[in-house]
Amino acid sequence: MRTVPVGVSARHIHLSPEHLAVLFGEGASLTELKPLSQPGQFAANETVEVIGPKGSFPKVRILGPVRRRTQLEVSRTDAFAIGINPPVRESGDIAESAGIVIKGPAGEVKIEEGVIVAARHIHFHTSDAEQYGIVDKQRLSVRLSGERGLVLDQVIARVSPEFALDLHIDTDEANAAGAKTGDQVEIIG
Repeated sequence: MRTVPVGVSARHIHLSPEHLAVLFGEGASLTELKPLSQPGQFAANETVEVIGPKGSFPKVRILGPVRRRTQLEVSRTDAFAIGINPPVRESGDIAESAGIVIKGPAGEVKIEEGVIVAARHIHFHTSDAEQYGIVDKQRLSVRLSGERGLVLDQVIARVSPEFALDLHIDTDEANAAGAKTGDQVEIIG
């Protein structure tokens, strides 16, 4: 049986160095609140407010380290709540995606694109991918068992020697299945 641990991804934001400076002041840096499942990634102590046409979310957690481009990841339910319609995309694919206003303690930034609903994906370390017979960008199906179990299709395999084995789903998907971080899923196809 090929199993993978679940990581439920709540709404969060990745900031570019330029936007970090505008939002938190010149010379600001992110400070680690706790490490995440992927090596070198962390939840920062710092948060921002994201503002859409119909509402806002205060205290959206920033994930570090900083990235080349700013990207907000939300669930479909989050998007409806603040009045935006972001595409479902792989992380980093933000061209022609939705925009948002981001407010920090030192300033505000309006991004014209950068908001996505992250496509469900599994991070595979290269050794795990070899063991499971998986290649990068392969589309998989996984089964979440339990009282509200379901099958998720179109799960993208992401393979790198820098990754730790982990399925990333958003809060909508986790709630539909009654799943939580640390549960196990089975790769079925």
